[in-house]
Amino acid sequence: MRTPLILVALFALISLRVIAASPEPVERADAPPRERVSFNDGWLFSRTDAEWVLGQLDYAYSKPWLLASAADLFGPTSPRITQPRGNFGGHFTHTQPGFDDSDWRKLNLPHDWGIEGAFKQEYPGDTGKLPWWGVAWYRKHFDVPASDAGRRLVLEIDGAMAHSLVWLNGHFVGGWPYGYTSYQLDLTPFVKPGEKNVIAIRLDNPTESSRWYPGGGLYRNVWLTKTGPIHVAHWGTVVTTPKITADAAHVSVQVITDNDSAAKASLSIATEVFALDASDRKSSAPAATGAPVSVGIEPGRQASATQSLVVTQPKLWSVSAPHRYVAVTTISQDGRVVDRIETPFGIRSIAFDADRGLLLNGEVVPIRGVCNHHDLGALGTAINVRALERQLEILRAMGCNAIRTSHNPPAPELLDLCDKLGFLVMDEAFDCWGKGKNRQDYHVQFPDWHEADLRALVRRDRNHPSVILWSIGNEVIEQWWADGQEGWKLAARLAGIMREEDRTRPVSAGFNGEISGYNGFQHVLDAIGYNYRINEYARFRQINPTVPLFGAETASALSSRGVYFFPISDNKIDPASRADFQVSSYDLYAAPWATPPDVEWRAADAVPGYAGEFVWTGFDYLGEPTPYNADLTNLLNFSDPAEKERQKKQLEELGRIPTPSRSSYFGIVDLAGFPKDRYYFYQARWRPDLPMAHLLPHWTWPERVGHVTPVHAYTSGDEAELWVNGQSLGRKKLAKGEYRLRWDDVKYAPGEVRLVAYKAGAKWAETVQRTAGPAARLKLMPDRREITADGKDLSFVTVRIEDADGVLAPRAANRVAFAVSGPAEIIATDNGDPTSFESFQSKERAAFNGLVLVVIRTKTGEFGPITLRATSPGLAPTEVSLTAK
Repeated sequence: MRTPLILVALFALISLRVIAASPEPVERADAPPRERVSFNDGWLFSRTDAEWVLGQLDYAYSKPWLLASAADLFGPTSPRITQPRGNFGGHFTHTQPGFDDSDWRKLNLPHDWGIEGAFKQEYPGDTGKLPWWGVAWYRKHFDVPASDAGRRLVLEIDGAMAHSLVWLNGHFVGGWPYGYTSYQLDLTPFVKPGEKNVIAIRLDNPTESSRWYPGGGLYRNVWLTKTGPIHVAHWGTVVTTPKITADAAHVSVQVITDNDSAAKASLSIATEVFALDASDRKSSAPAATGAPVSVGIEPGRQASATQSLVVTQPKLWSVSAPHRYVAVTTISQDGRVVDRIETPFGIRSIAFDADRGLLLNGEVVPIRGVCNHHDLGALGTAINVRALERQLEILRAMGCNAIRTSHNPPAPELLDLCDKLGFLVMDEAFDCWGKGKNRQDYHVQFPDWHEADLRALVRRDRNHPSVILWSIGNEVIEQWWADGQEGWKLAARLAGIMREEDRTRPVSAGFNGEISGYNGFQHVLDAIGYNYRINEYARFRQINPTVPLFGAETASALSSRGVYFFPISDNKIDPASRADFQVSSYDLYAAPWATPPDVEWRAADAVPGYAGEFVWTGFDYLGEPTPYNADLTNLLNFSDPAEKERQKKQLEELGRIPTPSRSSYFGIVDLAGFPKDRYYFYQARWRPDLPMAHLLPHWTWPERVGHVTPVHAYTSGDEAELWVNGQSLGRKKLAKGEYRLRWDDVKYAPGEVRLVAYKAGAKWAETVQRTAGPAARLKLMPDRREITADGKDLSFVTVRIEDADGVLAPRAANRVAFAVSGPAEIIATDNGDPTSFESFQSKERAAFNGLVLVVIRTKTGEFGPITLRATSPGLAPTEVSLTAK
């Protein structure tokens, strides 16, 4: 709802505050040219919002003030935006520096309040049954040295969920509605150097604003940046590599400079390029040096200058060798350095070709990608670099080389890691445009904010070599319009905005409608990404022979790790594949709109030029528990208690207790980070040179003696022989269009199932499944034994429940309790069970099919040995030693 202008004006008058004029900035001679420091520590938090009267701080009232925060992100054809007069919200007690917040909770950022809450079945929707919505406040008291007088202080927020409003010392500064956009606010007019300063941030996360678990809070990093009045603009360096040969790479560095002083300035801009190693250390000597460029800049204006440099014998960035460089740009005035900024980048070329697919540095690179939502499982959405790195390591071992940021701008740290580790990225902006999918999702802000959000995304991320595709949206409703006229015109506008900011990458989207390949969208975008439209691949290629094609979202297969139901079927929605709110892990089952992996591959392999796929999803994620969402959500949303009870009783009679799941079943890896069987299916396809073989199901079925228990095998070989208790059941070869080997008539007998795989006639790999005895012991396996004592680093410890011979007890559900001694703390536990509603902060958890995860975090500045102890009734306790360094 749009607020009448007269009410906005009236509110401005009511809120009017007299703000003393800031002194003219004078740069300190002894100041470093630029300081960017973490602003994460020492915050106070409260969910109270007692003064929220008549919605005075909601979006309808705040919009005119918020839009001014994005003034620099609207193009020249957009109306000039200025902040209204007054002090929006300045009369609220929570914004005042003198407000007594002594009883508020103390915490450090990043912080997701939703992950801390108890699961509740009555929570609506498919968003994880956690309390992520509502209003919360964050306040921080901090000192600004008197020596910072005359400097420019900027608050940088990488992401705040959502509708953030920011005050400093009682004065409204700005904010941003979209919880995934990174933005900055100039604090300079309201800073008090030499005094205590207080910043207050209000967040309002609306209900029905997300289809998955979005988290809540200041869940990404916050920074304080200090510069002089003459400085490089926000995201003001643009590095491109327009010409690359084996002998030399031409590097173009555009530098946009702001002059916030009162006088015209004559500047000299110089850039050097250094090689970067894996630890971000620069080479001792520059790889290239550009001639200084002279620039004159008027007060209150921007200036742009471009330098061209040549790097000889360049080391190219690729998925197998992600070499990186850094451009170090220095701004000088009258021989004195006034700003210096470092911009990491990579030297590489990308192109999408309709006949060959993705070309990286001129070579065909199949996209072997996954889609991921932004939560980190038991850690919620609060960003943690080690948790992200662990996810990428698990995916890389599978053969994955690409990430689609579904369906929103990612944390900057994800792109930094992808740059370093050699992952390709499809960088996505939105889940919807003007037509919404939920009552309060992004479509509410789209008319006002799409341009600013798109430009912010591209400006922030355009120097990352990992980013190879921009995506303007996912499964937008506008794609379905019969003639596509309004849809493709809107797509053309959005793509045009992105191309204004970056012309080096193609623009695409994820389309789940077959019509999108024929109604104009294919002509305004640079490549078409289909979601679940395998029957359209061949037709699209025939009608659009020059348009690149890839799978933007594929498979949506369903499974629970280590769960198997019988009999099996090739019917992807077979009811027999589901029970107890779990889905069988034979990898034959998928959502109604989707396909098992091998069905997708069969269609893709038949289409020339298919560039590759992004599988839905790499990891399980909180929310969207297909296939157990719709009917149970409807049940719990019945307003009539009698009808609700009747439906509940009916489900109970059918053996279905109404406990909707907390998390998805789509992942190749479960929520705890444990691979499912499907992981090895993709590994067999994506790592054809890795000798590997995998068997399913497990072989511990005392109730199935003599019953048919099909055995399937995934291997990077081309044939295999199956042995059951020493007896061969035959050697089978993969035919064209086949990707798994099946022995569907095996009768279970305890003992051993062995697979010997061959490739080109030679023995290639071998694997075995053995019948497990009773659970006898715990085994602790940390992913890292040495962790940094910075209060952020993590060790993910896997707990295996084994029999006396060390065989995994694949159906064990023993409850395990944890205790830690030394300079560390337990911050989360999980088991990958989508039906578990135990708090992620619990220090104990039942195993799910033999596995448990416990996450250990160091304490800042505390060093030494750490001991993690695990106990379980009936099993011998065990310990593992770690070190905080």
